[in-house]
Amino acid sequence: MRYTLRQLEVFLAVARNESVSRASEALHMSQSAVSGSLAELERQFDVKLFDRVGKRLQLSERGRALRARAQAVLDHARELERGLEDPGELGRLRIGATLTIGDHLAVPLIARFTRAHPGAQVTLAIANTEEIARRVANFEIDVGLIEGELQDSDLDVTPWRDDELVVFCAPEHPFARKRTLSDDDLRRADWITREPGSGTRQTFERALYGLVPELRIVLELQHTEALKAAVSAGLGVGCISRIALRQELERRSLKACRVPHRDFRRRFFFVLHKQKYRSAGIERWLENCRAAEI
Repeated sequence: MRYTLRQLEVFLAVARNESVSRASEALHMSQSAVSGSLAELERQFDVKLFDRVGKRLQLSERGRALRARAQAVLDHARELERGLEDPGELGRLRIGATLTIGDHLAVPLIARFTRAHPGAQVTLAIANTEEIARRVANFEIDVGLIEGELQDSDLDVTPWRDDELVVFCAPEHPFARKRTLSDDDLRRADWITREPGSGTRQTFERALYGLVPELRIVLELQHTEALKAAVSAGLGVGCISRIALRQELERRSLKACRVPHRDFRRRFFFVLHKQKYRSAGIERWLENCRAAEI
């Protein structure tokens, strides 16, 4: 074999960080060692894996074509090593979740998973749908749990579970006394919404198709807790997942509004890189999510 696993590790770290210096920090190697390892790999096979764009290193066409296969080889080798050391060890699992899932579902899922697999090491990153998809595509996380739909030829997006959004307001808001809301009501409302790029915003705009240009959006917030607080303070009307509103609706500190002629249903999805090696840890995590009743 004319390459080493260390060379693959260096290649992938530089691809992920687009910088030799940042790759060296991630790998705890000197910059000269990283540069030397990468140069030797390119020399051995007479191939150019990166193009230099200013101070950044971007994958060449050949580098992009080889990246996913190199990642799969390295992941497979790491799982083999874990199997040799401890057949029951699942190793490290990097999970990414969008905000609603991260705030309300991910921690119980991780707790359930680690009880079943005590040796597993799980890390959780929380961001919006666009950012989680980017990190999966960049091999920074192993599995994404997302709220929004994606179209990406490199990513495998599969349905996980159903969800729905709820239009809601403060108990003192005029909408709280209405049995149902009409389109005219929706046009007149001051809206507090999630930011563009979030799955919740995507579903909101799809549900209110035809009205979006006429809506008065007064605040765009990244976090559901801040959004609920703004609605509770009487600043406007919101629309987020029923999962995120469960406690407030039970306590009646916020009021759900009925909009029966609009469809606020959606799905949560798993997202993985199509060429990502599906380790035992990944497969067990997907089984854990599908089986959980939360």
